[in-house]
Amino acid sequence: MENNKPENVEEINLSEVLQVRRDKLKNLQESGNDPYKISKYNVTHHSDEIKNNFEALEGKQVCVAGRIMSKRIMGKASFMHLQDQNGRIQVYVKRDDVGVDDYKLFKTYDMGDIVGIEGFVFKTKTEEVSIHAEKIVLLSKSLQVLPEKYHGLKDIDLRYRQRYVDLIVNPEVKEAFLTRTKALKALRNYLDNLGFLEVETPILNTIAGGANARPFITHHNTLDIPMYLRIANELYLKRLIVGGFDKVYEMGRMFRNEGMDMKHNPEYTAIELYQAYADYKDMMEITENVISHMAEVATGSMKVNYQGTEIDFTPPWKRMTMEECVLEHTGVDFSKIDTDEDALAIAREKGIEITPGMRRGEVINAFFEEFGEDKLIQPTFITHHPVEVSPLAKRNVEDPRRTDRFEAFANKWELANAFSELNDPIDQRGRFEDQERKRKLGDDEAFEMDEDFLNALEVGLPPTGGLGIGIDRVIMLLTNSPSIRDVLLFPTMKPIGKKDEENQDL
Repeated sequence: MENNKPENVEEINLSEVLQVRRDKLKNLQESGNDPYKISKYNVTHHSDEIKNNFEALEGKQVCVAGRIMSKRIMGKASFMHLQDQNGRIQVYVKRDDVGVDDYKLFKTYDMGDIVGIEGFVFKTKTEEVSIHAEKIVLLSKSLQVLPEKYHGLKDIDLRYRQRYVDLIVNPEVKEAFLTRTKALKALRNYLDNLGFLEVETPILNTIAGGANARPFITHHNTLDIPMYLRIANELYLKRLIVGGFDKVYEMGRMFRNEGMDMKHNPEYTAIELYQAYADYKDMMEITENVISHMAEVATGSMKVNYQGTEIDFTPPWKRMTMEECVLEHTGVDFSKIDTDEDALAIAREKGIEITPGMRRGEVINAFFEEFGEDKLIQPTFITHHPVEVSPLAKRNVEDPRRTDRFEAFANKWELANAFSELNDPIDQRGRFEDQERKRKLGDDEAFEMDEDFLNALEVGLPPTGGLGIGIDRVIMLLTNSPSIRDVLLFPTMKPIGKKDEENQDL
C-alpha cells in the first residue's frame, strides 16, 4: 500500500500540540480560571534556599513559584519538578491535599507552565528534599513547547535568537551570565575602593572619536545633523579630568560598524578609566590586579581553563616592547631600521600588505599583528607602540618615535589598551591632522578633528593615565565560552530569512 504520509508531518503534529495548549487556555478562561488575571504571587522561598536549609525548614510552610519542567501523574498523587531562578525542586501533589477540582486542573498543566505552590518542606523516601503541595495555582500558561529535555536546545543560532528559551533549558548558560555579573561587581568594587568615580557620558556623538573604528551613523532630525553611536568614551572622560575629577571610569556599550566573528559583536561592553597624575605603568598595575581579582571573585581562582588551555592571571604579567616581540618571532630588529623606505622594503620581503602612506611605525605594528599577536597565550603586556598608530598617547621621552602605551593580551586576544595620555595640545593637533591625512587616503576608521577636545587640552590636562578593557573577552575567558555571543544575553543577529554566508561560522 502506498504511503501517503505528508513530508511535513512533524510540523502538522507540532501545530496540533500548540492548538491543544490554546484550547486548554480557552477552557481555563471559560471556567473562571484565567491565569492572566492573576497579578501577584507571594513567593517566600527559592529552590536552593529550601534545599540548602532543609533542617531549619523541615515541616515549615513555604510558597514557591516557577516553571513545570517535568511531571509524573500517578493516579491520586503526582510528582513534578519546579524550576525557579535558582534551580529546581521536586513537588509532591496529592489529590486529597490540594482538592479534587484543583488536582484535576493540575493534571492538564503542561511543561513550561508557570505555577505557584504553597506547602510544607519534607524529604521523600529517596531522601530528596521536596515540597508537599497544599495549594497549587496556574500563574501563566505556556503556549509554546519547550525543547525535549534530553536533547535540550542545541541549535546554536536558535539559542542566540531565543535566549529566553536557552536560559530555561540550558542551566549552564544561566551560570555563565551569573559569573559575568560577579565579575563586573568585582571590577566596580575594586575601582570604587581605589577612589574612582563612576560617571556617564554621551552615547550619541557629533564626532566619532576616541578610537580607530567605523561608526554607526544616524541623523538627528531637529538639529538636522549626522550623529554617531560612540565607538569609545575616551575623549569625554578626559574632559572630566580637565574639569577636576582625578579618577573616573565608565562601563557601558560601545558600537562599531565592523565585521562579526567569535570575538567581535557590533555592540559590546567596555570600561575606560582615567587617573590624573598617573602614567601607563600605573595603568599596567591596575590592569593585572583588577582582571586577576575579577577571575578570583567570579571563579574562585586566578587560573582559568579556556578550551583546554590554562590561563594564569596571577600578577605580575610578562612585559615586552612591541619591537622586542617582533624581533623574537621574526628576527627583524627595527631598532636598526630608521627610515620609512627601509621599513617598507623589509615589509615587502616578509609579505606584509602595504597600505597607502604607510610609514615605519605602521610597519612595526603590522609585523606585530602578523607574526607576534598569535603567540601571546599567557597574559602579556606589549608596550611602546609606534606614535603613528597611537594618536592619543604621550611620546616616550627616550625615543619619541614610540609612545608610553601598552596593550594587554591573553589567549592571543587583546584584552586592554592603555597609555600615558597625550596632554600636549600642539602635539595632539598634529596627530589629528595626521589622522585626517589618513582619512583622505581612504582610511575611514581614522580620527576626525575634534576642536572642542583640543580646547579642553589647551585649558590644561594634567599628566594622566588611561585604560580601556574589553569586558566581553575577559568574560569569555572566565566562563570558557567559545564565542562572544555566549556572554551577551542578546547578541546581534541577522534577521531570519536573510542569507548569512559571511557569518555562518559564528
